[in-house]
Amino acid sequence: MFRTVLVVNRGEIALRIMRACRELGLRCVAVYSEADRDAPHVAYADDAFLIGPPSPAESYLNIEAIIRAAKATGAEAIHPGYGFLAENANFVRAVTAAGLIFIGPPAEAMERMGGKTAARREATAAGVPVVPGVLEPVTSAAEVLRLGKEFGYPIAIKAVGGGGGRGLRVVRSPAEVDEAFASARREAEVAFKNGELYVEKYLDNPRHIEIQILADQYGNAVALGERDCSVQRRHQKLIEECPSPALTPELRAEMGAAAVRLAKAVGYVSAGTLEFLYQDGRYYFLEMNTRIQVEHTVTEMVYGVDLVAAQIRIAQGEKLWLRQEELTPRGHAIECRINAEDPLQNFRPALGTIGEYHEPVGLGVRVDSGVRAYYTVPSHYDSLLAKLITWGSNRQEAIARMRRALAEYRIEGVTTIIPFHRAALEHPVFVAGEATVNFIPRHPELFTRTAELMPPSTEVVTPEPPSEPRRFTVEVNGRRFGVAVFGNGMSAAPVQAAARTALPRRATPKKAKLAVPVDGVISPIQGRVVAVRVAHGQTVEAGQVLFIVEAMKMENEITAPHSGTIGEVRVEVGSTVEAGAVLATYTSQAQS
Repeated sequence: MFRTVLVVNRGEIALRIMRACRELGLRCVAVYSEADRDAPHVAYADDAFLIGPPSPAESYLNIEAIIRAAKATGAEAIHPGYGFLAENANFVRAVTAAGLIFIGPPAEAMERMGGKTAARREATAAGVPVVPGVLEPVTSAAEVLRLGKEFGYPIAIKAVGGGGGRGLRVVRSPAEVDEAFASARREAEVAFKNGELYVEKYLDNPRHIEIQILADQYGNAVALGERDCSVQRRHQKLIEECPSPALTPELRAEMGAAAVRLAKAVGYVSAGTLEFLYQDGRYYFLEMNTRIQVEHTVTEMVYGVDLVAAQIRIAQGEKLWLRQEELTPRGHAIECRINAEDPLQNFRPALGTIGEYHEPVGLGVRVDSGVRAYYTVPSHYDSLLAKLITWGSNRQEAIARMRRALAEYRIEGVTTIIPFHRAALEHPVFVAGEATVNFIPRHPELFTRTAELMPPSTEVVTPEPPSEPRRFTVEVNGRRFGVAVFGNGMSAAPVQAAARTALPRRATPKKAKLAVPVDGVISPIQGRVVAVRVAHGQTVEAGQVLFIVEAMKMENEITAPHSGTIGEVRVEVGSTVEAGAVLATYTSQAQS
């Protein structure tokens, strides 16, 4: 048993875990980087501990700092949430070696199912169908070329340690192999510290279906239905729903039984998700996420089970209290991820400071948020701000409720994908329940409608000044304490100072100022340069990819604005750039 849980994550999932802890009567402790000092999850926690600078590698991925924080705050257990260290077996072992409890699967099960090739081998052994592909990592682009010829194009190059679409490249011809292999390996090394890749056949038009399971320490496991996560951009999910409009009750039971069989075969414990592709009436195991999922909320709404609380109870040694025959879906739920991205710019990350912030409410509406008014969105982490979930007695009611909730959700100062969600939820293909993973690329009219729904950029929000007393947070030796100040003592806290400043409704990222106009290649975003594909004196064409800048865990291609000859290249791989920074200059412009 344990009484205090250290939550080693941030944003909405950290708050979600802490709320479950509170309901179970447990004390919750936050860790935070210097960029997250004013984050809502830090203010909500019973205690908080500074673990490092903004860089994830030096903070949320710093195992030694996390263990120190647990010891210093009296935590007996650690919940990893998702992302960061959630699927790192070495972290699990470090937690256990420190005498702490890891709220999740054992390291051995994580290794057997966390690696994509290892999971495919386990699924094959358990009699679960898999997508045709290799069971061992590939080591070269030449090997990928051979496999492309064997399986037939298109094929998918995927990160062994990957997830969320990172380290995944779809290859449709031999000419694309070299660049796709290099790009996937580079992204995999940055995101997962593991550059190993594997190859499998790429299905042309599948649905993305995942099965939620819970398993205890005594060999018991159940499946809690499926989620349809087919609406994706860059192979990352945007809209999820439960149940899938494509599955029959019989197929749901069959896939659930396959998922439970595989989980038991590897000795899995805690919550986990097995992902499948479904096409032409057949399903294929894809991978397992050995953690709680972003979209766990829709399963909770339909099955009435608190999955995070279940993780904690299982970690405390409870025997699974759920029986498979008792788990039946009730109604329908939909989740829309509210990301700080511009859908009209290929979902490019959109940084800024939130102005007014109002969440929708009402029957069947749930918001899991990690932000607040006057909160500055950091560039170092994922673009997810919140998750909006609606429940209805049937799918039509859930859709209608989501449309209403999206229209009422107000986030000023930062561009979000709410207008895209509104366009998607009214599209006849989605309404008919026929969306596949190609829903977005095959329906460009979505973006025409999105543009019509984008909020105006001229409105300025001037909030009211804060009321007394003024409250502050002070930090002493890495520990946070709340202080209330009455009267005219100290100056207002940063968040209150921000409240007195008018903020644009759709703020654009702060751009580096140029003393004189420069004919060059400009970075539209703040981020880190991960690839430079141009050199001094090189002739380039308009639209040619010259740089790749990673921001909010996404690679963004920076192209030549026009044809010409490159003069100075001002950045190198690893450089951090601001939005508006000049990456390269032109010496001359090609004549048309």
